[in-house]
Amino acid sequence: MQTREWLNRFDIINYSQAYRLVFEYIEAFYNAIRSHSHCGYLSPQQFEEEKTKKLAELEKCIA
Repeated sequence: MQTREWLNRFDIINYSQAYRLVFEYIEAFYNAIRSHSHCGYLSPQQFEEEKTKKLAELEKCIA
């Protein structure tokens, strides 16, 4: 979903509300859920989970 499509669902009455809605979109969807090419087409959340699992496995091998 594009930012504009998401924002059109709301009756925005002032700048601060628009700012808050854009911030929520970026934090809740764009940065967390949407896949990114630099993460191997995983969402940042999935990428972080995979990285954490791999680090835990490496720590087990070292210990």
